[in-house]
Amino acid sequence: MPATVVVGTQWGDEGKGKLTDLLAKEMSMVVRYQGGHNAGHTIVADGESFALQLVPSGVLYPFITPVIGNGVVVDPAVLIEEVDALEARGIDCSRLRVSGNAHLIMPYHQELDRVTERFLGKAALGTTKRGIGPAYADKAARVGLRVQDLLDPKIFRQKLEVVLKEKNLVLAKVYNRLPLSADDIADRYLVELAPRVEPMIADTVALVHDALAAGQHVLLEGAQATFLDLDHGTYPFVTSSNPVAGGACTGAGVGPRDIDRVIGIAKAYVTRVGAGPFPTEIDDERGDVLVDRGREFGTNTGRRRRTGWFDAVMTRQAVRLNSLTEIALTKLDVLDTFDTLKVCVAYEADGVRYEHMPYHQSVLHRVTPVYEELPGWSSDLTAATSLADIPAAAKDYVAFLAHQAGVPVSLVGVGPGRDQIVRFAA
Repeated sequence: MPATVVVGTQWGDEGKGKLTDLLAKEMSMVVRYQGGHNAGHTIVADGESFALQLVPSGVLYPFITPVIGNGVVVDPAVLIEEVDALEARGIDCSRLRVSGNAHLIMPYHQELDRVTERFLGKAALGTTKRGIGPAYADKAARVGLRVQDLLDPKIFRQKLEVVLKEKNLVLAKVYNRLPLSADDIADRYLVELAPRVEPMIADTVALVHDALAAGQHVLLEGAQATFLDLDHGTYPFVTSSNPVAGGACTGAGVGPRDIDRVIGIAKAYVTRVGAGPFPTEIDDERGDVLVDRGREFGTNTGRRRRTGWFDAVMTRQAVRLNSLTEIALTKLDVLDTFDTLKVCVAYEADGVRYEHMPYHQSVLHRVTPVYEELPGWSSDLTAATSLADIPAAAKDYVAFLAHQAGVPVSLVGVGPGRDQIVRFAA
């Protein structure tokens, strides 16, 4: 049975957790394939809100095996804290499995993340300072510690002592910080954390392929989104991994032929956290309305998100990069109060019209959006349960976005609740 990928098409916060939770009803396994605890998913189920960071969204279903794949970087303390919080609310996490090949976030990663951002000053990238970037950097430099190293104290200590010599030199000589103790770190990870994590550690590649071979449905869940991708995003204002659908192959250990459905998640407008280009950004009171109605504050950081009109140029690029089969549109209800809506259908810069994202960042920073205006619907969508409940103007807006993207919109979110979803033609 081929797998399904869920991927964000903008700059994150599109509502991937809610859609993953919805699709999980049909799944046997949900696999998180990249990122770390810098990405949060919020799910509202039966009136309760669950904010997830590392644990895959499918954990809320007792028949799902939630898997943290090899492409994720794991802070074991955060993982244990999240598991404990879920179990305290009656959610069984005993089925959770973590790849032994996933890399560990270490205390020096977090310290380097903090001091580097301070050192950059106005040129700071706006990271969450949780060590994700430095952990991925060590992975690429082949000096990272992995989850499986928690099972071998001798190897763990050997690797830690080697890498910490270099990290402490950088912290002391460049940033004037006190050195970190290898013994303290080893005791924390091996004595306190390893016994809690050990029952979760597994060969997750084998788990995923066994499920596929048995004809089970597997959902591959990304964090962040297409334009935060390290290769294809608005570099350098990106994350340190590959959220695009191709990242699901490397981050979960599956081949392209194992995937037959790629669902792109898009808000009915656009948001962004932190620095970086944002062609359709709204800098007046309409942007404030989107923030207030959409509750546009980060799940993990609490940071206010920047808001803007829907950007079809980005969406077309996301369709290309991810081979999207369809789009799930979220937060359509947030637009209920607008008399007119704008959709960016192209960019212009230096007399050139761009239907797709310009490859050069200097061009992207100075583009002017080309808008088409559509009428609003001035009607509350939150009670809608079927297509018949959606006003004609709202249907036209969704149809226009689908036409611009070149792929169908299959699902539309009309509120934060688990069941506030309307199925459109796929």
